Amino acid sequence: MVIGERLISAEEFFEIVQRPEYEGRRLELVHGVIVEDMAGGASGEHGESAALFLYHVMGHVLPNKLGRVTAAETCYRLHRLPEGRDIVRCPDVGFVSFEKAPEPLRTGLVPFAPDLAVEVVSPGNTADEMQMRVRDFLRYGTKIVWVAYPNTRTVEVHTVDGARTLEADDLLDGGDVLPGFSVPVSAFFPTASAE
Repeated sequence: MVIGERLISAEEFFEIVQRPEYEGRRLELVHGVIVEDMAGGASGEHGESAALFLYHVMGHVLPNKLGRVTAAETCYRLHRLPEGRDIVRCPDVGFVSFEKAPEPLRTGLVPFAPDLAVEVVSPGNTADEMQMRVRDFLRYGTKIVWVAYPNTRTVEVHTVDGARTLEADDLLDGGDVLPGFSVPVSAFFPTASAE
């Protein structure tokens, strides 16, 4: 859903989304227009999968001192375009290497693309929307985008060189971005409790 009619900059976007009426809503800036992801937090399955990605990525990044990990509330200014048509995306999970961010991330938008972006697809997300998100991340500096599909228990791995789909029994690795990271795809999706 598009919010507002005029083009705004990334800085204006950050000021607007701090307002109380936008609390708890997932908003992004796409070519200067505020867009709300109506599907993002719509299900418990989405939230649980996003939390599992955060858990596994953080569990690898922190002990190996690789960088910084962010949750869905963190927005990245991917690119500045002429006439205020900036692009701001907020992945479910983001990773930034210490090389890119040696100091803690400051209040406000992260001024560059994450090295890794994780998107968990909800039933309301469209294929076009997900392709546009992946394209934006890769075009403006993200090295790997993982798109998780809870319904099929699969993960698409996108890089500038192409994409591949991993099934539940496959291992998801972090490549050069998260060296040594290797977790079964099935670990990122909720399961029934043991009886």
